[in-house]
Amino acid sequence: MTAPVTMPVSEAFDPPCIPPWLRGKREDTLADAAFMSGGALAHLDHVLTMPAVPLPVLRARLALVAAELCKAHMGRPERLPALRDALHLLRPGDLPGPAGEVATVWHRVAARPLSAQVLAGVLPRGDAALIAQAMATARKAPIPHAAALLDAALAHDPRGRTDALILADAALSRALGWTHLVPLLTLGLTRAALQTQGADLQMACHLAVTRAVPQVLRHAADLARQAQLLQAALPRLRAKAAGQAVALFLTRDAVAPGALTGFMSDRAARRLCDRLVSLGAVRELTGRDSFRLYGL
Repeated sequence: MTAPVTMPVSEAFDPPCIPPWLRGKREDTLADAAFMSGGALAHLDHVLTMPAVPLPVLRARLALVAAELCKAHMGRPERLPALRDALHLLRPGDLPGPAGEVATVWHRVAARPLSAQVLAGVLPRGDAALIAQAMATARKAPIPHAAALLDAALAHDPRGRTDALILADAALSRALGWTHLVPLLTLGLTRAALQTQGADLQMACHLAVTRAVPQVLRHAADLARQAQLLQAALPRLRAKAAGQAVALFLTRDAVAPGALTGFMSDRAARRLCDRLVSLGAVRELTGRDSFRLYGL
């Protein structure tokens, strides 16, 4: 039996605000941009150690956003709801299609601890030397290290932007000492920035991190508050396997009722999901009457 993930619920989660000096300042030089991105990373690193933040859900949610942005870089129209459907509603043996493939790659790389083996598994066309470079201990500042790897990956395969961004974000996360990938560069880099090189790309990466950190903090705060509501609702649930269901919601971006049928009936799973929505503990994510998905 899977034990429910427990986090503090005694008081509302109130993440520390971004210092005023990290907001609204122009980065005129590379030194200015590096100072701002360093401050943003330090703030984020602190928030990511807070026990109230459900890191598995946060990583899954950010991976989905990253997949959406990668599809946009390709000029593809798939939006986040379609990517979520492709990831969570496929039946065994179904082909995910181009949208589902990108969502699956991001989901797999974000869900597992970073390693060269994981990167090689999710990026079968990836260059072994670039993967090794991404996982090597950085000898220079994290963002210049990641920017140099992104530059090299894009030069190696100009059309492989998704792979290049995954490698760069893996290198950045590794250099920061994080166990899992956080897609900061993917969240912050524009399509135009990915066409730059050298010092211009390094500058763009500093700016991207400064833009991306507030997005991650908003997701972290929202998910932490929702996770606390979910755990507070647990004593009010009558289903025998409610604890196992709560554990799933605390580790996944989205849960279909069918995912709960391993330990409860289909009817009980749907009733539990509806009950959690009525308690404000989870949200229905699709807006549909059928094929629904639920999450924090």
